[in-house]
Amino acid sequence: MRDRIAAFVRGRVIPREGVLDAGGPAAAEALAELGRQARKDGLWALPLPAELGGGGLSFAAYAALAEDEGASDHGPAALGSAPLLDVTMLARHGTPPVREEYLERLVAGEMRTCYAMTEPDVPGTDPFSTATGAERLADGTWRVSGRKWFTSGAAGADLVTVMARTSGTTGDRAGLSLLLVPTSSPGFRVVRELPVLGGAGQYEIALDRVRVPADHLLGEPGDALAIAGERLLLGRTLRCLRWLGQARRAFDLMCERAATRNGSRGPLADQQLVQQHVFDALLALRTTRSLVHEAVDLIASGRDARTEVGLAKVAAARMLQQVTDSAIQVHGAAGLGPDTPLPALFRTGRAARILDGPDELHITTVARRVLRDYAPAPTTRG
Repeated sequence: MRDRIAAFVRGRVIPREGVLDAGGPAAAEALAELGRQARKDGLWALPLPAELGGGGLSFAAYAALAEDEGASDHGPAALGSAPLLDVTMLARHGTPPVREEYLERLVAGEMRTCYAMTEPDVPGTDPFSTATGAERLADGTWRVSGRKWFTSGAAGADLVTVMARTSGTTGDRAGLSLLLVPTSSPGFRVVRELPVLGGAGQYEIALDRVRVPADHLLGEPGDALAIAGERLLLGRTLRCLRWLGQARRAFDLMCERAATRNGSRGPLADQQLVQQHVFDALLALRTTRSLVHEAVDLIASGRDARTEVGLAKVAAARMLQQVTDSAIQVHGAAGLGPDTPLPALFRTGRAARILDGPDELHITTVARRVLRDYAPAPTTRG
């Protein structure tokens, strides 16, 4: 199955990356065609529930495939696994009407979703400062107003999960909830695209008194942080697996370049400094893969994986940037231009150190958690 996934991404998805990156109708048609081929090949939605039309693979089994699928940013969407986080979240916390209305359509690729948590001028590491508000009206519906940004895929989404304050005031540690907002609702709009380091971007969205059905609240009022915590652990681990796939792609390009490029002093592969790049990149890949799969194993077995996911996320982000940087260096000027995917991979690696929580957040939270185990026991006075 890994070989089949790798061949699909390499032979069908990667050749269309230029069209897919550009967006618009041509990208939508290309993605639809890739989805039809994935279904024909028996590769569609492998980690999604079988009863909803997916492949039914467990998370542990899918993790063995996710690296190859993620070698292209478009691999998960082309193969139908992109909505895994949303399907998991709605299956666990959505109301029966929400599950009935949306889940099968999400798995079938008929609808697209996105997740909106971060806000302009509000630290992404401080959800308690969320300014977006949701007011419950007399008929039970919600009225949501606010702005979100760095929301992936908002331009083509049918649904967006919005973190909003449903009680209390800004700064309170309670009162945050998640609401599933149809993007066709009056008052919802995409404000602008936010290019990331000059490449494909995220989006800023605005909600102006958007009415949301009462049954589109996920969980109970005030459950946002608990639900978001589940989602982030799984989402960060999936990103790490996909970053491994992208780093391996950069590593392969580097090694192919070194093996086939001759300089004035012979093949690049014979140069010790090039060999140093290859060794360091391979070491980073292998050690990071071990950390990531340790986190996978803990999540799959239902154990506490917060420390391991924090370690894996920082390691994978750094590793992707390091490996891609080495690949660019071995390519020389060709690594900076449009003829290889290396500039886009490097952008992903640099952005990875901020998106899904900056390195500093994970470093401090992991360190504090570890140091708590070494704190002296409190003493009591008689």
